[in-house]
Amino acid sequence: MNHEALRVIRDEHATLAAMLQSLMQMVKRGPSPDGKDQHELFFDVLRAMLFYIDEFPEKLHHPKESDLLFPRVARAAPHAMSAIDQLERDHSAGELRVRELMHLLMAWEYLGDTRRKAFEDEVTTYVDFYLQHMRLEETVVLPEAEKHLTDADWHALNAAFATNQDPLNSRVPRNPQFDRLFTRIVMRAPAPVGLGQD
Repeated sequence: MNHEALRVIRDEHATLAAMLQSLMQMVKRGPSPDGKDQHELFFDVLRAMLFYIDEFPEKLHHPKESDLLFPRVARAAPHAMSAIDQLERDHSAGELRVRELMHLLMAWEYLGDTRRKAFEDEVTTYVDFYLQHMRLEETVVLPEAEKHLTDADWHALNAAFATNQDPLNSRVPRNPQFDRLFTRIVMRAPAPVGLGQD
């Protein structure tokens, strides 16, 4: 059976994984030494990426998993509880972690290269944490949901997740509120991350 909620979750994971990989590419590339405008552009793109991570997954994607998906899977497949507990701990820590990343990025931007390593180390740890989090959902929770949830469960989940409008997923209509963010990231980030100039 085809469940729209699972497609939405997997699509959102794919979009988020691409954003995290793009974030890492930008960090590894570093700011261009070619003048102040390029330097400011680099930090602007990183801020926009972190804002996306904070605004979409943390405020829309995770709450629906925590409030709607996880409780249903926990009831139907109690043997998945340890994975669900871990995922809930990840969700509760995620928002604070991304805010810490924003602070570390600003410290690097405003206080200089002595703060660069702290940001690079933390963003690497954060990306690894997030990719592992999504892998746990996709290898444990989603398969258990497919095996054990009822038609009524799927009806509720499909309706809830159908309202998600991931601003960076081209398969769904974009939320107009996010158009500026999407444009900022894609048009300003240099290739291969975006369409901006090197």
